[in-house]
Amino acid sequence: MAQMMSAGGSNSKGLMTLLLLFLLFLGIGGKRVAAQVHHVVGDDNGWTPSTDLGSWLTGRVFRVGDKIWFAYPATEERILELQTSEEFFTCDLSNPIRMYTSGLDKIPLESEGVRFFTSGSSDSCKNGLKLPVKVHPQVKNETLADGPTSPAAAPHFPGLSVALFVGLALFCVGM
Repeated sequence: MAQMMSAGGSNSKGLMTLLLLFLLFLGIGGKRVAAQVHHVVGDDNGWTPSTDLGSWLTGRVFRVGDKIWFAYPATEERILELQTSEEFFTCDLSNPIRMYTSGLDKIPLESEGVRFFTSGSSDSCKNGLKLPVKVHPQVKNETLADGPTSPAAAPHFPGLSVALFVGLALFCVGM
């Protein structure tokens, strides 16, 4: 045992460093820090007339700092963002505040409120290819015991993988 202790002294030191780093980062990562969520509209189907956007929206929570992605065939479709709920519900596409045409658009949700996205085609909009996005405030320091509000908001532990990597590296160097 004495030989193991003297031969493994640096090993013991590396293990202690790893343990301390792990505990430090676990303590920091134990609180959820406003994690950014990327929402892909329609999941695998993307933004198409056949996508059931109502089902896709069910249980989904959008927060300031999240991003929403629209994937669609750019040769056939475009996305419009409208200013008002009246324009949205009546599919009045005459005065959009933004138009997206790339086929893969990443839109940051930077402030609270409701944003209104529709198909650039009046017929598709009237047939339900439109999406209201209610953006909620960012949640900071929410405890993990409260649990995530949706599968997309599962807890993240920022820095934990880095701490494990650094600790493991220190441990291996000490061997």
